[in-house]
Amino acid sequence: MSSGDAGTTGAGYGDGTRAVRAGLPEPVKHEPTLPGPVFAAHFHLPGEPTGPYAYGRDENPTWSLLERAIGELEAPAADGVETLAFASGMAAISAVLFSQLRAGDTVVLPEDGYQVLPLVREQLTAYGIEVRTAPTAGDAQLGVLDGARLLWIETPSNPGLDVCDVRRLVEVAHAQGTLVAVDNTLATPLGQRPLELGADFSVASGTKMLTGHGDLLLGYVASRNAGLMTSVRRWRKIVGAIPGPMEAWLAHRSLATLPLRAERQTANALAVAEALRIRPEVTGLRYPGLPDDPSHKIAAQQMRRFGCVVSFVLPTRARAERFLDALRLVDDATSFGGVRSTAERRGRWGGDAVPEGFIRLSVGAEDPEDLVADVLRALNESAH
Repeated sequence: MSSGDAGTTGAGYGDGTRAVRAGLPEPVKHEPTLPGPVFAAHFHLPGEPTGPYAYGRDENPTWSLLERAIGELEAPAADGVETLAFASGMAAISAVLFSQLRAGDTVVLPEDGYQVLPLVREQLTAYGIEVRTAPTAGDAQLGVLDGARLLWIETPSNPGLDVCDVRRLVEVAHAQGTLVAVDNTLATPLGQRPLELGADFSVASGTKMLTGHGDLLLGYVASRNAGLMTSVRRWRKIVGAIPGPMEAWLAHRSLATLPLRAERQTANALAVAEALRIRPEVTGLRYPGLPDDPSHKIAAQQMRRFGCVVSFVLPTRARAERFLDALRLVDDATSFGGVRSTAERRGRWGGDAVPEGFIRLSVGAEDPEDLVADVLRALNESAH
């Protein structure tokens, strides 16, 4: 569904105003502000099959409101932004890749991106698509871009938190006819707006900070190009990678608090990063919001908030595991972006090129003094 006229949630309003009103229908007396989820496999459809809702795999009123809401956050000043919701972030990623690429095409992926991308690479290669990779940092993907059909950017990268210059990559890519998709999961639309930076697609997992409560799986694709979205929509129909109505409704409800959560969590992440930077056992500390972080200069030019993820390395696997065991306010869990802080040793999955002691810490909405104290205490206890 197109976001169309941004109306009361347009560019003239702040993030909080946009978020609490995004995607809401026109008020109707005695009806709820945000209608409840519509559970329907089919809809009444006498006569010719016209109108927006016919079968539950194609459209659903609950998705429509959520899709409009996300579109209003992704590009507040733009008309004609189309957003499609998916069952997960990987469903959204797959929809763009497999709807836009054909045998003989070339795609450029980040070498240091999300852990499942190597599996995607295997499948793309099996379909006769050439896959090239390069690191995110230093805009290195430009070095392997020649002749590509699609450039896939992940910035900040997960879990290493490197950043590339989206505007620069888009300019070079478009000059040679290459499409650009940006995985915006870590930043969210409140931290970075890829469509405003020139990208053809903004793609994200709504499982993470967008919804922020760790209770649903969701993904989405947004674009201003109706032609491109027609093929993405067709792919969703073919594979049936659709969200449940309850998940879509929960996601829409959660969007209202995104500015509050993002402000608190990014401030907390900076506080934790600043506390970690003076610890001698901590190396490889990364957070784009730190002024001396290698990514800070570029991040500050294209991001409005720097996210809630901090990464760092402890000397050994054993030390990292003792640190995680000693934490009281931080759960040992995968994923990121939730209101409850989580951390994990990423090496346990085996898919990331990181040291054994590499920690990805997702900073939640707890009181910053409590979080910092818990992290520092766990570091002290884990030393023995």
